[in-house]
Amino acid sequence: MKFLFSLVSLGFAAVTAAAKPMKPIKMDTLKADSPMGRSLLSQARRVENDNEEADFTWVADFSIKFQGCHAISQWNEEADGEEDVRIQTKRLVRFRLCPTNSCSIENAGGCNSGYGDYIIDMQTFLESYFEAMEDYNDYLCEYTRTYSCDCEDDDGKGDDFDEEKCEYDCFVANGIEEVCADNNPYVDDQEEEQERFELREYMECKNVDFPEDEDDNNNRKLEQDEEEEIEYFVGPYCAEDGGAIYLGLFTDETCTTFAGSNGGSYVYKQLAGDDLPYYAASVITMDCFDCKEPAEIDENDQGNDNVDEDQVIEMCEQIYQTAGKCETGLGMTGIVAEPNENACNYISGIKVSLKNGVITQASSNSSKTASIFIGIFVVAFVLLVAYVYYLKTKLDRASINISD
Repeated sequence: MKFLFSLVSLGFAAVTAAAKPMKPIKMDTLKADSPMGRSLLSQARRVENDNEEADFTWVADFSIKFQGCHAISQWNEEADGEEDVRIQTKRLVRFRLCPTNSCSIENAGGCNSGYGDYIIDMQTFLESYFEAMEDYNDYLCEYTRTYSCDCEDDDGKGDDFDEEKCEYDCFVANGIEEVCADNNPYVDDQEEEQERFELREYMECKNVDFPEDEDDNNNRKLEQDEEEEIEYFVGPYCAEDGGAIYLGLFTDETCTTFAGSNGGSYVYKQLAGDDLPYYAASVITMDCFDCKEPAEIDENDQGNDNVDEDQVIEMCEQIYQTAGKCETGLGMTGIVAEPNENACNYISGIKVSLKNGVITQASSNSSKTASIFIGIFVVAFVLLVAYVYYLKTKLDRASINISD
């Protein structure tokens, strides 16, 4: 009996000893989708001094490198109807700011030192990303037109000179006709040319309508029942491994519930008669996106904010200020005087791209000592219950004998 209680006492003491030190939680094991993780993300943004503007001119010497995508579930505060999704999917993008002179396209990590890691809402990131891509394409087209094409109709050109064809040929020679040319001047009849899919319009969850087919046997309107039709939405979502962002077809306005397998792409093809763009190809590349504003062309800003004289493109300004930050690596280089590390704990629990094309997740380190003592406590508790039952049974028998 004494041995049993000693064993129980040992179990309690072991557990108490293991739990006694009130040390901070090991944040490298904190999961990004835990309540504490979501709370940390909401507080990850630095509150700047009202009287002092934050200095991030150094960002002009860095490039953005996409690191991965992560999805968490959260309560939908806007749900007010019976059919509204109560638990919606929140998608986040992790990206890295690497020194431009060392940022590598081949390395999924971008760089190995002197960088900062950041986390931001996926919609915010994608909207800024595609706006910057449009600005860059406009700049590229204008730069090529100004310095490479020589398509101005001057006295040196012949009577049969066609400026539109000249520019198109120039764009083709530089491999940018799909970006810069509005149409192909060598093709006369383009009236029935298929309408171009505007990817940027679907960087947020957007309702999509499909044309009706007159043939009832091949009806492109899938019905939820005989009276009500399903409403469909197209929007971006994270690949299962977190290494890409695809477009999917959903049945709710939060883009949480897929319309079918493979991201709803099969249903989309059945309804639209064509494949869903970017259902298997990522909408974002692993390229290094330079944050420095390009040089002006003929005193034309080309959509950039050169007037602020900080040389940082608007995209980098927007997402840097909005994102949760982990700038430990930048602090070690001295580039940032006061590195912001408010989001480091949160980011450590999110899937990241460490090697080329390989997505891994931060592993959690369990305490072997605590597990052993918990096991001892469980065994001791079971033995104690068994012994109490034995004593009770023995006392019951003794009572019966006395009665007899």
